[in-house]
Amino acid sequence: MVRQHVNPLSSFHQLPRALPPPAELFTAAELPLHLDIGCARGRFLLALARQDPGRNHLGVEIRRPLVQAAEADRQAEGLTNLRYLFCNATINLQHWLGALPTGRLALVSIQFPDPWFKQKHRKRQVLQPPLLAAIAGALASGHELFLQSDVLGAIEPMVALVEASGCFERPEGDARPWRSDNPLPLPTERETYVLDRGLPVYRVLYRRNAAPAPLSQLEPEANGGGS
Repeated sequence: MVRQHVNPLSSFHQLPRALPPPAELFTAAELPLHLDIGCARGRFLLALARQDPGRNHLGVEIRRPLVQAAEADRQAEGLTNLRYLFCNATINLQHWLGALPTGRLALVSIQFPDPWFKQKHRKRQVLQPPLLAAIAGALASGHELFLQSDVLGAIEPMVALVEASGCFERPEGDARPWRSDNPLPLPTERETYVLDRGLPVYRVLYRRNAAPAPLSQLEPEANGGGS
């Protein structure tokens, strides 16, 4: 399974892009919301939306052709609790998350993000300090952030950043450094591909604690460490 990388720092992907509010996306906008950042082709969310009609599911993806294909599938099935949006999450989600009604966001997942191995490319990683601050501000206490990857170099900086924020804690009893199981009811395509080959998947589940959301960006240096 080949990853088709997109440079999120290109001028095109740095453009501000207004995203529709939940009331324009979902028939029952008051339902709890699951935000999947980097949803790729969207088949995982399509299956999950069928299985979990009690939540709205929003997938955001930086590859426009994948979003268009995923939206075509959603429309063909007539699912009103699922939408896909084309955007650069690190640029376009901050204002959108800040405008959500209190308590609406129930879960954020970032699964198998593109790995950027060179130090000079760290700013291309999806979970940057401003986005994490926006997620922390939108998640109510007890609501969840789930990370998983098959690449240590991709997930370790995310874990370091989340734990440096002081806004999240792991559920009591979760194994460290990695969970052995996926808390979501369905695997992504990438997850199935990796596990079928006997390769490891690194997972961490966080719950929002009662600490105040950071008022300013977290220190960039926090994004370069390990777990």
